[in-house]
Amino acid sequence: MTTTTDLVSYEDALASYDPVMGLEVHVELGTKTKMFCGCSTVLGADPNTQTCPVCLGLPGALPVVNATGVESAIKIGLALNCEIAEWCRFARKNYFYPDMPKNFQTSQYDEPIAFNGYLDVQLEDGETFRVEIERAHMEEDTGKSTHVGGATGRIHGASHSLLDYNRAGIPLIEIVTKPIVGAGERAPEVAKAYVRELREVIRALGVSEARMEMGQMRCDVNLSLMPKGADKFGTRSETKNVNSLRSVERAVRFEIQRHAAVLSDGGTIVQETRHFHEDTGSTTSGRVKEEAEDYRYFPEPDLVPVAPSREWVEEIRAALPELPLVRRNRLREEWGISGTDMQAILNAGALDLIVATIDAGADAASARKWWMGELARQANESGKALDELAITPQQVARVTELVASGDLNDKLARQVIEGVLAGEGTPDEVVEGRGLKVVSDEGALTAAVEEAIAGNPAIADKVRGGKVAAAGALVGAVMKATRGQADAARVKELILQKLGVSEG
Repeated sequence: MTTTTDLVSYEDALASYDPVMGLEVHVELGTKTKMFCGCSTVLGADPNTQTCPVCLGLPGALPVVNATGVESAIKIGLALNCEIAEWCRFARKNYFYPDMPKNFQTSQYDEPIAFNGYLDVQLEDGETFRVEIERAHMEEDTGKSTHVGGATGRIHGASHSLLDYNRAGIPLIEIVTKPIVGAGERAPEVAKAYVRELREVIRALGVSEARMEMGQMRCDVNLSLMPKGADKFGTRSETKNVNSLRSVERAVRFEIQRHAAVLSDGGTIVQETRHFHEDTGSTTSGRVKEEAEDYRYFPEPDLVPVAPSREWVEEIRAALPELPLVRRNRLREEWGISGTDMQAILNAGALDLIVATIDAGADAASARKWWMGELARQANESGKALDELAITPQQVARVTELVASGDLNDKLARQVIEGVLAGEGTPDEVVEGRGLKVVSDEGALTAAVEEAIAGNPAIADKVRGGKVAAAGALVGAVMKATRGQADAARVKELILQKLGVSEG
C-alpha cells in the first residue's frame, strides 16, 4: 500500500502523466423540511428528534416529494447551463450501512432532472476554464455515524458507534462533472476554482448556504493518470467527502503524486475510496472497489415521476439572479480594476462587503481601500474572516463619509475603525468619545504652524531658501502638536504661506 512517503515530485509526475479528474459535489438544500417527509431540517437539534416513520423507513410509510426541493434542483440545473428533463423518476439505490435506516437511498439513476451542462470558472490569472457537467440529480442525505473509542474518529478501532438520523432524508443535489481533461499542471487549481465557483452559484441562487465546514457542501475527488500520449483513462481513486476549498486542491495534488509514484514503480492503481487527512494533506485507503458497485437500482415504486412543465421551467429561468461570474465581470468593469485585483478581493472574502458598503453610500474606491487595507489587516491579526469583524458595511461607509467631508483624515479614520471594532460604538460615537475630529479651526491651525516655525528656525530657513521638501518636518511638528488631527495638506499650505514660499 502506498503511504505518504511514496510520492514523486509534482513536476516529475506531470512530466510523465496527464491528470484526469471527476468531481462529485453534494449540496444540502436549505428547505424547511426533508425531501420526502415533513420533518424539520434545522441544524443543532438533539439526536434523533427530527425523524418520522418515512425518513426512518418504517413499514407502510409513504414518501411525498418536496416541491421546493424540485424547484431548487431546476434552479441549479439552469444555472449550470443544463438541459432540464421533461420527465424523470426517482430510483432506489440499495446498499446496507448503519446510517441508512431504509437500507436504500432514494436517488435518481438513469433519469436525472438536469444533465449536459457546463460551468465556466476563472483561475488565479484570469484565465477561464470550462468544466463540463454530466448531471445534477436529486436524492436524500444519510444519517450521521459517530465512531467512539478509536484514535482516528473512524470506524476502524472504535469500540462502538452512535447513530443520529436527524440528517437522514435532508434534500441533496449531487452535481457530477464529465471527465475533466486538459488542465495539466493546473489540475489542483482548476478543481479548487470549480468548487469555489459552484459554491458561489449555489449561494447566489439562495438554495443553500453551502457551508463546507458544516457539511452542507462536500466534494468527492476522482482522479486518474494517463501516460503522456495515451488516449485511455487510467484507474481512478475516489477521495471522499473533502470539505474545504484548500483541501480539494491538496487532495488532487497529493493523488497525482501518489498515482505517479505507483505507476512509475511498475505498480497498479487500486480502484478504491480514500480518506483525506487535513493535518498532513495526505490520503489513505478506505474501501476497495475493484469493480463498479451493483446498487441494484430500480424505479422507486412509492413516488410518481417528476414532469416539470416547460412553462414552469421558463418561469424559474426568468427569475434567476445575476450569476457570480457575470456579476464579477460587471463590477470589475464598473470599478475599473484588473482581474488580479478582483481575484484578490475574492480571496479575501471581501466582494459582498464592498458591494454592501457602496450600497450604503461609499464610493467604490474608498470601500475597496478600507476593506482590503485596514480591515484586512485587522482580520489577519485577529485570525478572523472579514465578515466576522465587529463592523458593518454601513459603519465603514460612514467612516468614508467622514473622511470625504474632511472631518477625519486617514490616520484618524483608522483609529475610528479600531474603536468600532473594540465595541466603543458607532463611528460618530467613537469620534466623539475619543475626540478624534480633524482640527479645522483656522486660528488654531495658524497658531500651531507659527509655533512649529518658531521652534524649528533652522528648518524654516531651509524652506525659505527654496528647499520646500524640508517643510515636511514642520508639517510633522504640527501634526504631533494636534495629535494627528490636522489636515496635513492644509497645514503645509499655511507653512509655505507663512514662510513666503511657493509650492512650485
